[in-house]
Amino acid sequence: MKRSQCLSQTARSSSSSSCLAPSKPSRQRCVSARAAAKEVTLLDYGAGNVRSVRNAIKKLGYSIKDVSKPSDITAADKLIFPGVGAFGQAMDVLQQKDYVQPLVDYIQSGKPFFGICLGMQLLFEGSTESGGREGLGLIAGTVDHFDTSRGLPVPHIGWNTLDQLRASDLLASAAPSDRVYYVHSYRAMPQEANVDWVLATSYYGEDFVAAVCKGNAMATQFHPEKSGTLGLNILRGFLEPESAEARAAAAEANARQLAGLAAPEGPDRGLAKRVIACLDVRSNDNGDLVVTKGDQYDVREKEGERDVRNLGKPVELAARYFDEGADEVAFLNITGFRDCPLEDLPMLGVLQAASERVFVPLTVGGGIRGFSAAGKDYPALTVAAEYFRSGADKVSIGSDAVLAAEDYYAAGCKTNGSTAIEQISEVYGKQAVVVSIDPRRVYVKDPSETKHTCVKASEPGPEGEAWCWWQCTVKGGREGRDIDAIQLAKAVEAMGAGEIMLNCIDNDGKGQGFDLALVDAVSKAVTIPVIASSGAGAPKHFTEVFQSTGAAAALAAGIFHRREVGIIEVKQHMAGNRVPARIAA
Repeated sequence: MKRSQCLSQTARSSSSSSCLAPSKPSRQRCVSARAAAKEVTLLDYGAGNVRSVRNAIKKLGYSIKDVSKPSDITAADKLIFPGVGAFGQAMDVLQQKDYVQPLVDYIQSGKPFFGICLGMQLLFEGSTESGGREGLGLIAGTVDHFDTSRGLPVPHIGWNTLDQLRASDLLASAAPSDRVYYVHSYRAMPQEANVDWVLATSYYGEDFVAAVCKGNAMATQFHPEKSGTLGLNILRGFLEPESAEARAAAAEANARQLAGLAAPEGPDRGLAKRVIACLDVRSNDNGDLVVTKGDQYDVREKEGERDVRNLGKPVELAARYFDEGADEVAFLNITGFRDCPLEDLPMLGVLQAASERVFVPLTVGGGIRGFSAAGKDYPALTVAAEYFRSGADKVSIGSDAVLAAEDYYAAGCKTNGSTAIEQISEVYGKQAVVVSIDPRRVYVKDPSETKHTCVKASEPGPEGEAWCWWQCTVKGGREGRDIDAIQLAKAVEAMGAGEIMLNCIDNDGKGQGFDLALVDAVSKAVTIPVIASSGAGAPKHFTEVFQSTGAAAALAAGIFHRREVGIIEVKQHMAGNRVPARIAA
């Protein structure tokens, strides 16, 4: 249905018909409801990072009751369903626990319900994910994969604008230029059969369903718990629809929408380019975890006693970046427990504490792999699950991805399901898996000298070579392998990775800009998002990489830690040059 038609329908309806419209309970009902008003029932079926949802609920002043049996769903007064992972996996768990019918009955009863991401998709009739599965059947339509023929990276990851089709208290705090956070590969489409449900859409090559609402049942494809202050206000709109603030905001939103205000066009509409703050975390000589940054992977001071360079405490620094408007925060654990990652309690504690203060996505890398200890094998999936439960939204895999790619090519470009990438993406979805690539330039006089993909070098090599390729490394850049960055990127995409963090050893710490040729070559070789890393020294370098390559995000560390460049400076420079950016309020 066209936007103008939706606005016309909205104009014909009264504000009392909007989702979560305030009712007028009697004094006795208000008194009895007040006792339980601050409790929320959470349907956590054990997949992915639900800690962030818990923290968001608690930050808004509510206690949580977990669903442990079907009757808990029936007894709930307010139910939140934060679906995480793959569609088939989620339906399997719901069926095994006998949650399906109680969940359908609860939603149809008219009591307040809020679904998040997969928690929205499961409301539809089915999905083509997981080989095709039936859903709960409450909303007409099938959830399908984004159309990759449109040339856009998939998964759809990042901050996108909302096109509200009708007024509601739920989205009353969202202005047309505001952005919310998405991370998904599958989407539902608006159609005549579900027009009574669709509340808002977002644009990514096409309009897809961003939020649904019917009566007191509502859900969002985006993650409000990862959408900063705006996301918290959206959750508050669900939890407190009768508050004075919600009514005032809803009235303003109704007036704005009924006046026919459309979403902005051009660079202010659609997906923004992400700016990510990265924190290299390791223990210092006293055993304390600190954020550090070095030159060419040397993180010790150059003078004096050569202590580990300390640029701050990880949780406090992450919270600062959230306040300054970072779109994501990445923790790279450069001294993780290599022999037994599950004993990396300090880093798990950092994630747990950070997720209580940082309401944007958190990525963690370092030690995400399978291992053996005390005669027992622990698969990478078990390790990743512990990080997800501690607050990570995505895990980053480095050296192990290189070895897995070598095996992939040795097997004739075939996967076998045994790699960490495959195991984690199968359960949590490809959007949960980031592969970190650490390449360095190898110069050649002519492309015929190597089997690897070469490009014209931006500057000649040490012996005047005009061409180069990028050799992948392992062990923190200390060991080179006979595989190039483009080969690795294609292999990990085939295995199920959802995103690539593309570093460049040659540019790291120099502050002269990203390796544009490398970023351009890799982003053209794959259909998943690419994060540019290594080399940023000024706001113009971010704008430059977005204008010159297909990068979906760009990352920096030291310049942010030392306050040489501010995140807001970067975004203002981007916006001033018509690069879509999320400017946090």
